[in-house]
Amino acid sequence: EEEDYMSDLFIKQDVRPGVPMARRAREAVRREERQKAANERNRQRSVKEEEKERREAVLKSALGDENKGFALLQKMGYRSGQGLGRSGEGIVEPIPLNIKTGRSGLGHEEFKKRKAEEKLENYRQKLHMKKQANEQAADQFRIRFKNKQEERKMEGDLRKSQRACQQLDMQKDIQVPKEIWYWLQPEEEDQKDEEDKDDECTSSDLSVSAKLQILTAYLREEHFYCIWCGTTYEDSEDLSSNCPGDSAADHD
Repeated sequence: EEEDYMSDLFIKQDVRPGVPMARRAREAVRREERQKAANERNRQRSVKEEEKERREAVLKSALGDENKGFALLQKMGYRSGQGLGRSGEGIVEPIPLNIKTGRSGLGHEEFKKRKAEEKLENYRQKLHMKKQANEQAADQFRIRFKNKQEERKMEGDLRKSQRACQQLDMQKDIQVPKEIWYWLQPEEEDQKDEEDKDDECTSSDLSVSAKLQILTAYLREEHFYCIWCGTTYEDSEDLSSNCPGDSAADHD
């Protein structure tokens, strides 16, 4: 029994510091342990715990003659420890029990398993789609980078052709280019008014490849000059017979 802390006996205890204090602490610990042991003994087991204990006890014990099913098997020639079937090739141990302890309905576990599999499959598909998107982005980057390199090379070829065209035209006393973009424009041309820039854009609204093709043809026809060979030929016959080709791919 617990001590009454309001009783005279408890009030008259020695409360001096030192050894009596340690004695009181030990007594308090022992009282707490005794209380825990008493609570454990008095604790009522739940219905589920009792059912589990009874079930385990029954499953551990072997079937006897009082069991009607086992008695029928014995009448049919079955002996304890042998397998089922005419030749004893069947199971020896009984099918284990699968106790359902939750409150969910039948088929809920299969439903949860199917949902988990679907979630995993969706996650795998997302990873696959993300991987494909990354690969496509990398391919597009490589294509853009290659196109940019080709465009830069084409722009360099166009500037070289414009420079050659200006020199060859001036050698023939041509003071004005056939098209404004046939010659390299000086740096002060970049400081024109907006209207002049707009007019220039509309007059030469061609791609770099188109300009290069037109200017290359002009140099060959007008000056018998091949930008790829870097050579001025005597006439068209000399150009056609000695020039390796009509394009950069042919010269490469």
